[in-house]
Amino acid sequence: MDKSDRRKMERFDLELAAKLTWTGKDKEHESIELMTSNICADGAFIITDRPLPKGTDVKMDLILPLDRLHEFGGRQSRLDASGFVIRTDQQGMAIRFDKKYEISPY
Repeated sequence: MDKSDRRKMERFDLELAAKLTWTGKDKEHESIELMTSNICADGAFIITDRPLPKGTDVKMDLILPLDRLHEFGGRQSRLDASGFVIRTDQQGMAIRFDKKYEISPY
């Protein structure tokens, strides 16, 4: 079975600004701004040459441009989600979202 057969959610190739926050080794909150390469309802793939270790819990803020969606009046929105790193490779890391998230005007 190839990767596309295993996916349960439709994946979209979207480059979105993402701010990731996590608790570092010294118990201090760390954060970094990166870009997604694709996203689905279950998670996102983040482009980075320094992925976090598999299993790291993260909070992610994504900026969603809504300029083409008239019902939102052309505003941007922010998606606040939490999740964890499920996979890393040479291009970056995959984050699986928890089921709790919030979308708000930005």
